Amino acid sequence: MGKRVIFTGGSGRVGRTVLPYLQSQGHQILNLDLTPVDIPGINTMIVDLADSGQAFNALSTHFGFEEYFAGTGLPPVDAVVHFAAIPRIFARPDNTMFAANVLSTYNVIEAATKLGIRKVITASSETVYGVCFAEGRREFDSFPVDEDHDTDPTDSYGLSKVVGEKIARSFATRSGADIYALRIGAVTLPEDYERFPAQALDPERRHRDAWSYIDARDLGQIVHRCIETDGLGFQVFNATNDRIIANEPTAEFLARVAPETPITRAMGEYEAPLSNRKVREMLGFEEQYRWTDIVAKDKPS
Repeated sequence: MGKRVIFTGGSGRVGRTVLPYLQSQGHQILNLDLTPVDIPGINTMIVDLADSGQAFNALSTHFGFEEYFAGTGLPPVDAVVHFAAIPRIFARPDNTMFAANVLSTYNVIEAATKLGIRKVITASSETVYGVCFAEGRREFDSFPVDEDHDTDPTDSYGLSKVVGEKIARSFATRSGADIYALRIGAVTLPEDYERFPAQALDPERRHRDAWSYIDARDLGQIVHRCIETDGLGFQVFNATNDRIIANEPTAEFLARVAPETPITRAMGEYEAPLSNRKVREMLGFEEQYRWTDIVAKDKPS
């Protein structure tokens, strides 16, 4: 049965793919953003989530006129998905981006838990591991990069996501709500796959992402599984696809391109170094959009 879900940041690049997937699973959605999204059946409320009053009000409102005019009162919200953020460095000054991301995350999670909403899914990032947005080249400490890996970003965006995870854990501990933080990998839309064959031949081009990615449609599935899975308390999950972006098995590839980096466990034959084992085992995620299948299908016959 579908849930009643408030989604922040649904008008962005990722949200425009994730929202239709959640709709297809029967969820009723209200989008909170600074600009509307043109998806039939989804209303957008224009909200500045850095304002705590707006955040509280938006999380306790009707989803639209139809619900409001029914006169049956305000139905409960089952889950909040918080994706709203300034999505990278250099889009705004560092201090502005950091303040906006941290304050909006605090306001949304505080409002959700104080309003009695028992499920929050918040967008963290692969940048927490400290390599993606590092100045110059920085190596990973070890492979695979799993959720127990040290989080040590040197950039303001990754730091804002680490602080967001701490906020989530604090409110989960305080309230007993389920709050799941998704460390989202390099988001890939269907039109992005044309670049994958060249990237697979040039290891340097995907080093910052640990030769890993997340198809936006598979990210929608992960969010859905988070909504449907209760009782896990506070959790962090790498949100990535299964397969490494390389043309050779993972062990051989890493021995060639990162010979000094320790390997802490045996990895699957083509397992992505930014490992999604936890989200597969705990949430039942099953990859639907493997890059090799998509590239092979797109090749001219």
